[in-house]
Amino acid sequence: MEKKIINEIKVKIITEIDKTKKSIIEYKEITKPIAPENAIGRISRMDAINNKSVAEAALRTAEEKLDKLNYMLTQVGEADFGVCAKCKKPIPIGRILLMPQSRHCVNCAT
Repeated sequence: MEKKIINEIKVKIITEIDKTKKSIIEYKEITKPIAPENAIGRISRMDAINNKSVAEAALRTAEEKLDKLNYMLTQVGEADFGVCAKCKKPIPIGRILLMPQSRHCVNCAT
């Protein structure tokens, strides 16, 4: 891979890491326990609990993405970077820039 493309990928990964870290902070704030002394109705409390569950799932996904991004940042420039982990074919640069945390091409990712 060209040095220019490698630098572009590194910048994209670092940008995604920053965005993901901010999302994780927001999700952690949303997933704090719901205090029972809050004067909200039973339906509102059930809705808040449901929203908390959705936010917890999003938090787990964001944490997994952050782990993958950090790993990919260490792999940029390696001989097998940009090669699908499953079929061993080159991953298009567009996909790498769109989803830098992915180690698979579109065909193998599904």
